Amino acid sequence: MMLIKRIDHIQLAAPIGSEDEARSFFQGVLSLDEVEKPHELKKNGGVWFSNGHIHIHVGIEEPFLPAKKAHPAFEVSDIDALSSHIIEKGVSIQEDHRLPGAKRFYVNDPFGNRLEFLEWLEK
Repeated sequence: MMLIKRIDHIQLAAPIGSEDEARSFFQGVLSLDEVEKPHELKKNGGVWFSNGHIHIHVGIEEPFLPAKKAHPAFEVSDIDALSSHIIEKGVSIQEDHRLPGAKRFYVNDPFGNRLEFLEWLEK
């Protein structure tokens, strides 16, 4: 039997020509580093990011439709500092207090994809 070990990366869709917007958000707001894509995949467009722990691939999709409900959720260590940082960068957050034992909020990337950030208060 094969066992799933971990998530290697998540992929988010974006419209054609949006790589610079992705860099502005994922590097400029979320402080992730851009990762060089393999030569064979560069022709597909898009851009990859990582902080060493998580890996996000922003892929070009045509026609493009943002993920409004489906989303990745990122566990963070200081959600208050992160929310302040994101707001200071001009990005709005949507707080959600419905998950017991956690503080969390949602953000839309520049393309309308939903991203969740949460900090578990009890473990």
